[in-house]
Amino acid sequence: MDKVKDILKKNTMLVALFVIIIYFAIGTGGTLLYPRNVSVLIGQNSYVVILAVGMLICILTGGNIDLSVGSVVAFIGAIAGKLIVDMKMNIWLSIIICLVVGVLIGLWQGFWIAYIRIPAFIVTLAGMLIWRGAALIVLDGLTINPFPDNYLRLFNSYIPDVFNGRINITSIILGMLLCIVYIVVQALGRINASKKGYQTEKLSVLLIKTAIICLVIMVMSYTLSKHEGIPTILLILMVVVVVYAYFTNKTVPGRYLYAMGGNEKAAKLSGINTNNVLFFAYVNMAFLSALAALVCVARFNSAAPTAGQNYEMDAIGSCYIGGASAYGGIGKVSGVVIGAIFMGVLNNGMSMMGIDMNTQKVVKGMVLLAAVAFDVISKTRKKTA
Repeated sequence: MDKVKDILKKNTMLVALFVIIIYFAIGTGGTLLYPRNVSVLIGQNSYVVILAVGMLICILTGGNIDLSVGSVVAFIGAIAGKLIVDMKMNIWLSIIICLVVGVLIGLWQGFWIAYIRIPAFIVTLAGMLIWRGAALIVLDGLTINPFPDNYLRLFNSYIPDVFNGRINITSIILGMLLCIVYIVVQALGRINASKKGYQTEKLSVLLIKTAIICLVIMVMSYTLSKHEGIPTILLILMVVVVVYAYFTNKTVPGRYLYAMGGNEKAAKLSGINTNNVLFFAYVNMAFLSALAALVCVARFNSAAPTAGQNYEMDAIGSCYIGGASAYGGIGKVSGVVIGAIFMGVLNNGMSMMGIDMNTQKVVKGMVLLAAVAFDVISKTRKKTA
């Protein structure tokens, strides 16, 4: 019984995610889990996952956040619209330019935050105003559309089925391959940990967790196969998640983020250049904001000066709901993904049930407050224990 409680405590948000999925599936008469709606849900929340991963890197450095990401999305989207639609520039060259501009924005904001040590809240609040204004200037207050089909296909298409069956068999095969890769990675990780003398979780727990994750992957693959297959945007999200999960867990610079968030003074004394770590966090955030902008303009097939509004709130909310600490130093990419899915299901489910938009904002605000309160109360109890 204690083992079950321990597992539930470690996976609280995952349990909560399953609960709200079941609740909204019942509330919408099963419509929430229709293959088409699942595919739409992935597309709708793709930008949240990308931005939330970047926001996690900022939060890890000590509870810092970036309020400018929504405005950066609007500005980069405006540049993409000008280059691709108005100037008919090559889409690959346009994408590279947009990503480079995103990095330059990160260099600018990161300089003031990391080296001048102006609080991140102030710098990114200024950035929120600057880049929103810049988007309005670039677009002259107008919306640019439509984008060419060859650009839209990069983000809005599906992996074709080579078997041409009634359902997308390729989707199911890719799901099986992903399960095999996951099982191999888990097995090798456990073997390496045992060889080095590290403590490993019990084999029974690992097997149960692996079985559940593989089941979820296969159910998702089968569900998508009944629509048009796996969306290309899902592959992009998987690359982002895998790369950053590996970076934060398996690399020395990734561990610096946790060290700085845990205790910046101690990190400095141990030889970590905390200024560079903080600088990297904000350059990376701007880069991912640029990537999110490219995804968004493809999804909406337009570049608008009002794009990206409240995107920073979605990203921050996903991080805290996914288990990131408000004080920094704690959080995982996998948790952020769960938080983003939680927010997406919450938005989609409430909309499908016809819940008023104002009520939706109240619910999301209460959920965010509850997530942060849970983190703070848990830490207080650990200190007093």
